Amino acid sequence: MSGLMLLDTPSLYFRAFFGVPESVTAPDGTPVNAVRGLIDMIARLVQDRSPDRLVCCMDADWRPAFRVAALPSYKAHRVAADGGDQTPDALEAQLPLIDEVLDAVGLARAGVPGYEADDVIGTLAVRGAAEGPVDIVTGDRDLFQLVDDRGPVAVLYTARGIRNLQVMGEKEVAAKYGIPGRGYGDYATLRGDPSDGLPGVPGVGDKTAAALVTRFGSVEGILAALDAGTDAGFPAGARRRLEAAREYLAAAETVVRVVTDIDAPELAELDDRLPAGPRDAERLVELADRWNLGSPVNRLLNALSR
Repeated sequence: MSGLMLLDTPSLYFRAFFGVPESVTAPDGTPVNAVRGLIDMIARLVQDRSPDRLVCCMDADWRPAFRVAALPSYKAHRVAADGGDQTPDALEAQLPLIDEVLDAVGLARAGVPGYEADDVIGTLAVRGAAEGPVDIVTGDRDLFQLVDDRGPVAVLYTARGIRNLQVMGEKEVAAKYGIPGRGYGDYATLRGDPSDGLPGVPGVGDKTAAALVTRFGSVEGILAALDAGTDAGFPAGARRRLEAAREYLAAAETVVRVVTDIDAPELAELDDRLPAGPRDAERLVELADRWNLGSPVNRLLNALSR
């Protein structure tokens, strides 16, 4: 398959950090497990999926102010004592090196101040779908809301590993959750997501959430039905619970919905073409030698040259 591949890079480097032992180090003993794991993931994806274009999407802000203003609980449980996130120190130390390696290889890297990687992905996916297929590589189910068989835009879900990707399009999302294929955002809003500090509507679980999204199409449609005063289509007790959760539903829409229309120079000027060779070969050799990255870097370069 050719087209555009968008990497949820934080999702991948967290997976690499926890999947590759910290005993994988540079000559000076510094852990490089996340860097090595991420490079190998990208090499495998390029080799197996053969994208024409690729963007490593980044979190310029892991907890954007506009989402916190709408719902203060958003990712609040992940805030460290210093106000930052709870990224392990051994991983935090590797993030600048990840940036350096990606830049030396010549892979596009994109983050926009005030937005998460999800929002960069959403914007580039909508833009890219006008030109051809888009693959989103992530372990985050929130991005299921972007699947669109018309593009097509699909999520390559990493829960089972890079070698066992689950390809999630509209049909797959519908089959798994019993909802319209592009309805995952509304479904997540209703049932909640503790990993993001999203409480959901009390008393509304997976089945009720799926029934509501299927019947009304969206949270907006549910609120319109509440305003109309009708009981039709509401499972037993759901109408009362939803009425009590109106304030949450209005706020959660801003939090859950991936932004798809960022207007920023970081994205307008992006060159996402896959390089046939490294952008800065000398610097890449320096980094590979210093940080014990020779083998994964060579695997990535070999994948890119095919």
